[in-house]
Amino acid sequence: MAHTPTITDFFQQFPDDDACLDYLMKLRHGETLECEKCGKEGRWSRLKKMPAYACQWCGHHIHPMVGTMFQGSRIPLQKWFYAMYLFTTSRHGVPAKELQRQLGVSYPTAFRMAHLIREYMGKVDGEPPLTGHVEADETYIGGKRKGKRGRGAAGKSVVFGILERNGGEVYTKVVPDASRKSLIPEITSQVPKGTRISTDEWLPYRVLSSLGYKHDTVEHGAKQWAEGDSHVNTLEAFWSMLKRSIRGTHIHISQKHLPKYLGEFEYRYNLRKQPDQMFPRLLANL
Repeated sequence: MAHTPTITDFFQQFPDDDACLDYLMKLRHGETLECEKCGKEGRWSRLKKMPAYACQWCGHHIHPMVGTMFQGSRIPLQKWFYAMYLFTTSRHGVPAKELQRQLGVSYPTAFRMAHLIREYMGKVDGEPPLTGHVEADETYIGGKRKGKRGRGAAGKSVVFGILERNGGEVYTKVVPDASRKSLIPEITSQVPKGTRISTDEWLPYRVLSSLGYKHDTVEHGAKQWAEGDSHVNTLEAFWSMLKRSIRGTHIHISQKHLPKYLGEFEYRYNLRKQPDQMFPRLLANL
């Protein structure tokens, strides 16, 4: 049975930078490759003085890290791979301080690496259409401030989410506000017409039926949390997990970087039933 790779598994597969570079070369270019310079096909030999490979016929070079987040980095490739491993085996994410400690790099370097990996996780996750029975809801993320809470709270980021029922995927995005103009286009771009959508009673959602969706609501204002299978409890549970992780792991997330963190948590949630694939899938898309 497949299992989540252990640290021992990781270091057996990637004992050093050479093993990581060989993996990257084979992944991106295969065992044999037609040279773009001489046109001949053959095996490529590793160069000793640079992270590159040379054509056996004409000596033309290929640099496997070009076009990846590793390009131009002075950080050893094994440390990059190990950081990616940590991100995919942690339940609540990895703060830059933890990367700094485990990798032995400076805090600014760890911070930059973490954000590049989060951004990459969001790209790998993609944005497939959400179908079947979905839930839509918004939440508010930010530090505690005096004054109004919930919708309309000042100084907080509005995050909109759509979640596919029955073990499906989740989609999240930072939006300017909770208006119809901000929310409805996200639904129409991610959810095919005819799909059943459950929401709360928030006014902007009332237009969904006229747009071709099977729309039902629960009245949170009247303390109604479910009406049969009409509810947004699954998405609310995701919001709770996200906020607990932020408070427990990151303490505070800036509005500037929030989309990257959302991409990270989406990736982890969407592959929750395949934990053994979280790290291999990241590697496979390099």
